[in-house]
Amino acid sequence: MTRAEALKRGYTDGARKIASRSMVSLARTRVTPNALTASGVTLCGLAAVLVFFENRNELLFYWVGAAVFGVGSILDILDGALARASGKGTPFGAFLDSTTDRVGEGLMLGAIALLFARHHEIVAVGLTFAGVVGSFLVSYTRARAEALGLRGDVGIGSRAERVVVITAGLVFAPWGVLPYAIGLLTATAWFTVGQRIWSVRRQLVQRADAALREDGDA
Repeated sequence: MTRAEALKRGYTDGARKIASRSMVSLARTRVTPNALTASGVTLCGLAAVLVFFENRNELLFYWVGAAVFGVGSILDILDGALARASGKGTPFGAFLDSTTDRVGEGLMLGAIALLFARHHEIVAVGLTFAGVVGSFLVSYTRARAEALGLRGDVGIGSRAERVVVITAGLVFAPWGVLPYAIGLLTATAWFTVGQRIWSVRRQLVQRADAALREDGDA
């Protein structure tokens, strides 16, 4: 495990522990993980609409959009913690959670691409399109790796990091930071895709070598 992976594993595990503790009281209520999932994606969609209207009032719509997107993304993260704390999790709920994560992020990046197009920032539009593809591939490569029985969560650009980058980019967008934030998101997403492809290849080679050794010992 590299130093970057160890750092990521540390703050990811810490965040999960905090989320699990915060869900103890909510787990005693009738609130379900699917309700949090639906609320999260709805708020992310609302945030995308708000950001699109940045031409009416930059500070207001960028900042409110960033806040709503942040809350919606947090709800999308907490639904898993609620499922574990309450025992209400289901396979369909896990599938729905993964699907709506992509929807919420895709809506926001789509809105950002449209506002870049409004301001004739063609390079930024292209970066956003590449960011959408890269972000979706980050999730897809993990799903395919885990379907093969391999570890697929390696890399520096998972969804939590992308949410932070998008939110920070929106907060500082009135000062021209958003295109740079999208560039950072795109670069880290594609780098993570490369990391996961390399990791899967390495794990498959290790699995094949282990199988050969077992055959040789038989």
